Amino acid sequence: MTAITPDNITVPRKLPEGGRINLVGLTRDQMREALIAAGTPERQAGMRVGQLWQWIYQKGVTDFSVMTNLAKDYRALLAEKFTIARPEIVTRQVSSDGTRKYLLRIQGGHEVETVYIPEEDRGTLCISSQVGCTLTCSFCHTGTQKLVRNLTPAEIVGQILVARDDLGEWPKPGRHPKIETRLLSNIVLMGMGEPLYNFENVRDAMKIAMDAEGISLSRRRITLSTSGVVPEIPRTGAEIGCMLAISFHATTDEVRDRLVPINKRWNIEALLNALRAYPKLSNSERITFEYVMLKGINDSDEDARRLVQLIKGIPAKINLIPFNEWPGAPYERSSNNRIRAFADIIYKAGYASPIRTPRGEDIMAACGQLKSATERARKSRAQIEAEIRG
Repeated sequence: MTAITPDNITVPRKLPEGGRINLVGLTRDQMREALIAAGTPERQAGMRVGQLWQWIYQKGVTDFSVMTNLAKDYRALLAEKFTIARPEIVTRQVSSDGTRKYLLRIQGGHEVETVYIPEEDRGTLCISSQVGCTLTCSFCHTGTQKLVRNLTPAEIVGQILVARDDLGEWPKPGRHPKIETRLLSNIVLMGMGEPLYNFENVRDAMKIAMDAEGISLSRRRITLSTSGVVPEIPRTGAEIGCMLAISFHATTDEVRDRLVPINKRWNIEALLNALRAYPKLSNSERITFEYVMLKGINDSDEDARRLVQLIKGIPAKINLIPFNEWPGAPYERSSNNRIRAFADIIYKAGYASPIRTPRGEDIMAACGQLKSATERARKSRAQIEAEIRG
């Protein structure tokens, strides 16, 4: 068997501290191979994976020395060869509404943002899948930051672990609280980046999040938001099986080409055809259409009626998102009256049309506002506006 080193695992996991392999983000099979390569007897490897999995993902442990069901000499071996690492918290901001935004530093000194949103019946973590973004959606602040690289499974799962650390919700010894009582009960892949341009890493990370012996989130508590990478939509249903949200935002190709440039590659018709064939589509597992409300751009009664006709036959709900402004933004938020009139047309056509309450605006944590702080600091308002104009 080929020895597994930090350099030949399928995604980069080499850490500065002695080149040890980070166990976070490895699939069960990858962890088993890594343990065998480090000297674990093959007949014991499956059992050791199960033990480590529970310590890392059920109990939040980062120190091998406290893993009391492992022999001391084996714990020493693990500490020599492996680590259990999270992204580093650079800044942590708390909004007046309780929203928490974390600026996290990952391998290579890059930074991503993660947002925790507390609500009465749930706690939702908005996680990033890329450093920057390749899509350049004109209404989105993240889209003004060029793509640097994809996040690894360790960096995606690590965002969940960091938030649970900060919320202090790892179960006490001998206890495992029901998912409904968790502070972090839901995940949305709606942070920085396009998840379906990092499909394999996102898939592996979400399988860890859904693993019943680990973080144990139901697939129905995970929502992946895509701008419309049509070829990867069937794979999302088949290989992840999570809920799906579409960053839609327009009812004609002309407008969507401008707002969501990926539409020039896969237009509205191609996208909707892929959604109608989505493997998990049903009345109980509806697709969410995200629709940011932009004054004078996409918020007319005619737009609302077109939207209803476009999605006809697709079990769906439409989330209306008041535009969250950022320095240099080329758009304005639709008025409250206009948003309510738009929602009323959709509701009367038989679709749920909740208007999202902006959260964390005072700390730039709202939808479409995420961007690493260092990138913001490097650019003036004039530079941002110049980038938008192209």
